[in-house]
Amino acid sequence: MAQTSHPPLTLRQKLTQLWEKIATNRRLLPILLVVGLALSFLIPEFNLVNPYVQLIMMYVGINIILTLSLNLINGYMGEFSVGHAGFMAVGAYISAVLTTQIFARDLNPWLFPLAVLAGGIGAALIGLIVAIPSFKTRGDYLAIVTLAFNMIVKSVIENIEAIGGPRGIPGIPRLTTLPWVFIWTVLAVWVIRNFIYSNHGRGVLSIREDEIASDLMSVNTRKSKLLAFTLSSFFAGIAGALFAHVLQFISPKVFDILKSTDILIMVYLGGIGSIGGSILGASIFTILLELLRPLGMWRMVLMPLVLVLLMLFRPRGIMGMREFRWFVPIDDLEATRRWRARKEAGDAAASS
Repeated sequence: MAQTSHPPLTLRQKLTQLWEKIATNRRLLPILLVVGLALSFLIPEFNLVNPYVQLIMMYVGINIILTLSLNLINGYMGEFSVGHAGFMAVGAYISAVLTTQIFARDLNPWLFPLAVLAGGIGAALIGLIVAIPSFKTRGDYLAIVTLAFNMIVKSVIENIEAIGGPRGIPGIPRLTTLPWVFIWTVLAVWVIRNFIYSNHGRGVLSIREDEIASDLMSVNTRKSKLLAFTLSSFFAGIAGALFAHVLQFISPKVFDILKSTDILIMVYLGGIGSIGGSILGASIFTILLELLRPLGMWRMVLMPLVLVLLMLFRPRGIMGMREFRWFVPIDDLEATRRWRARKEAGDAAASS
């Protein structure tokens, strides 16, 4: 009996098969984390790459935290928040005040995590206060509330002379290093991933699909919303604290609506409802923005144009509603395989 010959695989098919093998190898992720942690210490210590590249790597990590935290609201919960820079500003100012005024006399680098954590907790508390009345509204109304919050935070900071007012806070010590950014980024990915696949996270996903049906199925939608919004605000504050100690200067203008728009672009570029998409979106946006820097102000025209084209040809983004298998719990993968097997068996039985 003659054997059937298969057509040769195209380059795209070969790359797809290679990527699937890498993605299904769950031992690779911890290896990559160990290698990444080692490199984050070795690169600054031995100056393996120039300081400019190290700075871009730190901005990539900070933007990953921002994108993940906003994706929790806009992607996984299905709401639309546009004031994320406001929570970032709260974390940045709290940590900057601690390191420049309270810890200034005896500033120990090991106190820096406490300042970052304080910025995150402060942003989480503000996020909780904003979330309680905000979630009585939905959709476009929530966008208006969060936009107003961003403007209120900016105006309040401009009118407090104790923290510099419109002049901002200069002379912030350079405490953010590549290892600290790597550690906080991995922590953000781990916490948000575990939250998404927890009971509360599944409640958040059910809200995105149908909030009324979730209520009927005894899901405490209010509690799930508050937890998601508070966690999102917390990591926005963490990112703001890291950002302040990289930039070494902050002012209210840094955290205006344009900053919130940049975070939105990263979320929708990488794809909503995807941890891997958030990592890709933040990395691509940050690196592409630096590569286009020689174009001057034209790069601020090209980046929104890229987003418009993406919305036209791939509305969900690069990884919208899809996930790398590294980030999916093994139990969920096994349940998906069993469901697909039953579905294929049912289809086969129906066709016969």
